[in-house]
Amino acid sequence: MTSCWIALVLVGCNKPADKPADTTVGEVPEMESAPATISLADAAGTWKVRSTVEGSESTVVTYDMRINEDRSGWSITFPNRKPIPVRVVAVEGDSIVSEAGPFESALRKGVQVSTHVVARLQNDKLVGTTVARYQVTGPDSVARLRFEGTRAP
Repeated sequence: MTSCWIALVLVGCNKPADKPADTTVGEVPEMESAPATISLADAAGTWKVRSTVEGSESTVVTYDMRINEDRSGWSITFPNRKPIPVRVVAVEGDSIVSEAGPFESALRKGVQVSTHVVARLQNDKLVGTTVARYQVTGPDSVARLRFEGTRAP
């Protein structure tokens, strides 16, 4: 019986085995915050826009974009041309999606084009992408552009 007690004392005095890491304690890594939600009121006004073909820094076209606080009355106006109506398709998250056309292209004289635009506000600028679909047969019927706009004074 004495040897049993000695064995129990020795077992009780032994150093415990390494405990598994506690995975429930610690700091949670900081997550990036979601982009701010955009409202039409945030973007309302007239913007001086400069568009370039993706991958190129040369200016392709400039125009004014008029944005209202609701989905009506939006337009784009190229120099020396009448305003072209713009339809707001969606306002979700940080983006405004709009479409225009068909209208005569500012880049390809006599060719009709329809545009699909995704715009965001970034550092007090209106930035985004445009996909222009030209009504032509054959290659080069689609152009992808990037744009940046500043508020008109």
